[in-house]
Amino acid sequence: MSNIEGSITVEVRDHLLMIGINRPEKYNSYTPHMEGQLIEAFTRLDEDPDLWVGVVFGHGKHFCAGLDLPKWTGDMSAGGAVLNRAQGVDPVALGRSCRKPIVTAVQGITYTFGIELSLAGDIVIAADDCRFSQLEPARGIHATGGATFRITERAGWGNAMYHLLTSDEFDSDEAYRIGLVQEVVPVGSQLDRAIELAQHIATQAPLAVQATKASARRYVNEGVKACIAALNPVQAQLLATEDAKEGVNSFIERRTAVFAGK
Repeated sequence: MSNIEGSITVEVRDHLLMIGINRPEKYNSYTPHMEGQLIEAFTRLDEDPDLWVGVVFGHGKHFCAGLDLPKWTGDMSAGGAVLNRAQGVDPVALGRSCRKPIVTAVQGITYTFGIELSLAGDIVIAADDCRFSQLEPARGIHATGGATFRITERAGWGNAMYHLLTSDEFDSDEAYRIGLVQEVVPVGSQLDRAIELAQHIATQAPLAVQATKASARRYVNEGVKACIAALNPVQAQLLATEDAKEGVNSFIERRTAVFAGK
């Protein structure tokens, strides 16, 4: 079967869901055909109680060269949302977002939508050969997948404007310096490191992990007062779970906790 329009691969590894961007012959440039599959994968991760952490990666030498622009210009010209994600989890979290933690491994060319997809997750592991660019202004458009506020949120105004307004290309060290990635590793090891980190996260109590992510997002989206107001009610809910009891028992018995996500 031809992969001319690309595809999204999905693989379950214990409590991890591996989500792969699969159009390597086109540097994993993103098509409308891939969009539906990516929504399905993110929705599956969000809704399946046995899936605790997502790992997003790109097949081949590059993570994602961004949108395959000619395939999207019709939707853009119509003035509506470029990507229709109303029926499931939005991969770039502009609408419904994934409650589970997501670790993203990036390598090679990571342009535009590739940056936005990685920043919509939680932790980014970058190979040392990455080439980043948010080059929409050089094409007569602006970023619509979250780059304008997420790069500003992580990097600060000056660093964000430096890269957003110039459409320049920058490397993994610069991405690490301004906070867009959390680790830089030798090329070829980025996916292994992302899986290792995801597996470690999956040893924690999954409901507590999800509550922690939700609390942090509540602060970003609603402010500190809303975040504070939710702390004790959410904690009360967590204390009523089997995992909280297991956490206490493992502490008393001096052993590693084994959580069930209940």
